[in-house]
Amino acid sequence: MQDDRSLSKFSAHHADGHGSCERLVERAAAGDRLAMQILYARHHVRVYRFALRFVNDAAAAEDLTSEVFLEVWKHAGRFEGRSQVSTWLLSIARYKALAALRRRTNDPLDDEIARSIPDDADGPEAILEKQSESAALRQCLTQLSPAHREIIDLVYYHEKSIAEVAEIIGAPRNTVKTRMFHARKRIAALLDARGFDAAA
Repeated sequence: MQDDRSLSKFSAHHADGHGSCERLVERAAAGDRLAMQILYARHHVRVYRFALRFVNDAAAAEDLTSEVFLEVWKHAGRFEGRSQVSTWLLSIARYKALAALRRRTNDPLDDEIARSIPDDADGPEAILEKQSESAALRQCLTQLSPAHREIIDLVYYHEKSIAEVAEIIGAPRNTVKTRMFHARKRIAALLDARGFDAAA
């Protein structure tokens, strides 16, 4: 019960604002478990969703999310503050997801291979989701190449800037812009084929 009171007091004192997550990482680096718990509470859903889009498997995404925060707990001192904490966390998640995909295929996974991995199978749930435009959009995302889907995910669902996306995926900004252009063009074509006006 004492922990709960401490947690709520600490959370209230460290309300969301610029620098608060950075301070939590500093405290975690010093061994503060409470700071680590708050960091996890703030970011685990975002990390999980990002991992899930990569590996397309809920259990694997849960495992990856745990691995990300274990990595942060062990190596929080490595955070240099040159990017937002969320950007740093998604970079770790991306690295671990790619490693998991490599283990799954037992082949090296470079950008060309990543683009060629099919994202298959409409389940009953996906078929039902196609009833609305937002569901159709989500379905269209699964038909993008992994490289293009990753860019759309980071920009629209995680609200990352082009510069932050470039940092997370380790690619030049112009590459990110090019992938974004092609991804949006592909989504527009897919929505059009389904009878939705992408410009609306």
